Amino acid sequence: MAVGAAAARLPTLFCRLKTTSAQYVAARPIDHTFEKLMDGYKHFLKVLAVQDLILASPAASIPLPLLSTAAPCLRLSRGASHFVRAFPRVFSLLYDPSAAQPLVRLTPAASRIASDESAAASATDAADRLRRLLCMTSSRSVPLRAVFRVWRELGLPDDFEDSVIARNPTVFTLRANPRERNTHQLELVEQSHTLNFTPAVEQWRVQERSRAEPKQELKFAFKLGFPPGMRLTKTYRTRTKEWQQLPYPGPYDDCGGGGARSKAGMQELEKRAVGMAHEFLSLTVEKMVEVEKISHFRKWFGINLNIRDLFLDHPGIFYLSTKGKRHTVFLREAYGRGRLIEPNAIYEARRRLLQLVLMRRRGMCEAVSVEKRSLGVEEDMEVGEEEGCSSDSEDICS
Repeated sequence: MAVGAAAARLPTLFCRLKTTSAQYVAARPIDHTFEKLMDGYKHFLKVLAVQDLILASPAASIPLPLLSTAAPCLRLSRGASHFVRAFPRVFSLLYDPSAAQPLVRLTPAASRIASDESAAASATDAADRLRRLLCMTSSRSVPLRAVFRVWRELGLPDDFEDSVIARNPTVFTLRANPRERNTHQLELVEQSHTLNFTPAVEQWRVQERSRAEPKQELKFAFKLGFPPGMRLTKTYRTRTKEWQQLPYPGPYDDCGGGGARSKAGMQELEKRAVGMAHEFLSLTVEKMVEVEKISHFRKWFGINLNIRDLFLDHPGIFYLSTKGKRHTVFLREAYGRGRLIEPNAIYEARRRLLQLVLMRRRGMCEAVSVEKRSLGVEEDMEVGEEEGCSSDSEDICS
């Protein structure tokens, strides 16, 4: 077992040892920059889930008892009340005398950020991203439920079914899903099949061709950037160079029925799968997505491989994080020092919200104390309240 795990730490491009999936994930080279980023996302994703519930309410608020009922589904392990109080810069509690119950609302700062993100999502060309997504499939269609799984990652408006699909009847159509009852498929109309999209990786190839490098080595190559400290053996470098030159059908090309079961045919299928995953991540606004969500498109993309192992097999292109009890894959080339190299308006809005989440209650108690002193609050009451606030803050931060 120890020998297998140690050997699995060495990068093997095509013929990794037969370890279990858990061993393979644990033995991957760690990139602490991405791990630190995902460490902050553990609470951020839960905050987004609660925020969606609030924004979906006509009154822009939800009763705290209702949120407490949904707490297990939202994975709020310490309860809704504790979670709301842990992020006072995002949520506020107000008592509603008419309903005789507390209400959870967004703070003005969080509300402005939500409005900015919504405006940015409406301003971007969401229809173009949906067209690209559909053109990556051989049938030019995907289940609508799969799109709902990644609407936020793709930067679509929350009402994209009406604001994007219904408003573009010459591009999209919804049909009954023949494989699943009471579900729909999103399809491209016939005249949209002739669209000729260029994969995102081609932008890098064009830039590299202007430099003094052989053009034939870049025709089918991907940009590589390995985790710090990863051991690159001579054999691995040779295999990587050969793999970079291996031709493959692009993500928008029809690849026919399937490849031959020869070694060359399997490598071509694998490289096409890498190209599909690379293009999908390029369509997302944060260049990251949960592995479970992209797996919903595996069949429609024609990927007949274990997609998680695919990410692990190519650490120079992707990075797989396991923080927060979920597997999240990043497009390595899109990030520098823990941030997007080419940010967009939606990403910037989410970063602002993330900063509010990471601050938690930091500095809130001091501000309350200063305000009380300025109002001349009695000393004994002030000390008692400050002690309670301090203990709460320490408990949250622990």
